[in-house]
Amino acid sequence: MAPQHDVIVVGSGAGGGSVAYKLVNAGKRVLLIEKGPFLPRDKSTLEVREVFVDGVFKNHLVWLDSKGQDFVPGEFYNVGGKTKWYGAALFRFRPVEFEAEPDFGLLGWPFGYDELKPYYDEATELLEITSFQNEPQLQALLDKITAADPNWKPHPLPLGLSHDILSNPEEAKHFDGFASPSGYKSDSERNLIDQIRDKPNFAMLVGDPVAELIAAPGDARTIIGVKCADGSTYEADKVVLAAGAMSSPRILEDHLHASGLDLPCGDLLGANFKMHINSAVLGFSPFKDHDVLRKTAVLYNDKFPHSSMQCLGWIDPELLAVQAPPWTPGFVDKFLGTRAIGFWATTEDSSSAENRIISGGPGGKPIMDYTIDRLPHAVKEHHAMIDNWIERLLGAGLVGMDKYMGIAGTAHALGSMVTGDDPKSSVVDPRGKVHGMENLYVGDGSPLPRASRVNPSLTIYAWGLRLGEHLSSGA
Repeated sequence: MAPQHDVIVVGSGAGGGSVAYKLVNAGKRVLLIEKGPFLPRDKSTLEVREVFVDGVFKNHLVWLDSKGQDFVPGEFYNVGGKTKWYGAALFRFRPVEFEAEPDFGLLGWPFGYDELKPYYDEATELLEITSFQNEPQLQALLDKITAADPNWKPHPLPLGLSHDILSNPEEAKHFDGFASPSGYKSDSERNLIDQIRDKPNFAMLVGDPVAELIAAPGDARTIIGVKCADGSTYEADKVVLAAGAMSSPRILEDHLHASGLDLPCGDLLGANFKMHINSAVLGFSPFKDHDVLRKTAVLYNDKFPHSSMQCLGWIDPELLAVQAPPWTPGFVDKFLGTRAIGFWATTEDSSSAENRIISGGPGGKPIMDYTIDRLPHAVKEHHAMIDNWIERLLGAGLVGMDKYMGIAGTAHALGSMVTGDDPKSSVVDPRGKVHGMENLYVGDGSPLPRASRVNPSLTIYAWGLRLGEHLSSGA
């Protein structure tokens, strides 16, 4: 009997939503499986305590780190994936960021920027990317910094954000790291899945994780479907893993272990995991803040070519209290919170085969064997950039402090199934198919060999759109 679906897509984030969108509009029968639920459309996703303190919407699965210690990554499992929670900063990678840089430990793509450009263009239109003017206080600060040091060059931040948000101050102050119940923020659910949800050739299964891949009888290399946690099975001509760079490799790892299958790329599965080196930088002014949106600019400095300094959204006393030590008096949080302006310092982490995602197997704890100690060049540049920026803040009249976000800050997880032409040095071929496997593709950030110096979401959308087009044309 023929499969009920042409393609099964596992995961509904940027990559999965893009693949499904492209396939459904091409007439393919698609089943999209998302392990998490739909998010509520009430205002609970704007509440600081529920989102940041209680972690109501976050992953609660305990992982092991490189030292075997328990920790909980900041992942989100819901329809739309992490795109519901991102800050909607949607950048293109630069052409140079598709090339290898051995001296910095950076792998190259198997193709250049021009290959992704039409899909960047398509994603830009689908996600309604725009920019906003800097508000007065932010603009005044940036003017002081760039006048003192012209090496810092500000640019408008490309945002998937409706200008209507400015008429709703509560949402304007709570879009960066929050899910928008009003739909002001472009994301995989609103801009992609909602556009295909009512089509007869689309089906979606929510709240039932994929537990294993199903192979053809006697042929572990040929994937014909998936089995979910509740025991239900679904078959299709092709399966696309788009569960994220921390989940997709584990699904394949478990299949290889259970079947005894040995792939040429097997040793690289889960390796070269990347997540950026990210730090929050706060500047405190003697004057109260009156800006609202705040996240409207990004700055680059040629002295730090793999790094960027991005404005964060609104910082208020409640948000600051979440990050402050527990012994800090409440009146200090309140005083500083009304005077804080935030920045997000990002440096592309080098690739290391030792930094990897490892499945714990059925019932075991998954492992993120990742440490920035293996990335000395990236760490050196990251610290140098932050030191320079804090000095610039001081010159502009603000006292600065920084905080490394640590390994739990997995918003930019990438690279655990890198793409390339050679099965001995990559896991996924340039069209998204797993080397040595039949009918199995990867549509999330796992194949990205580089992370760039900025948020990678738009590149994941573009990779997904490109994969969807290839699959719809019979690739």
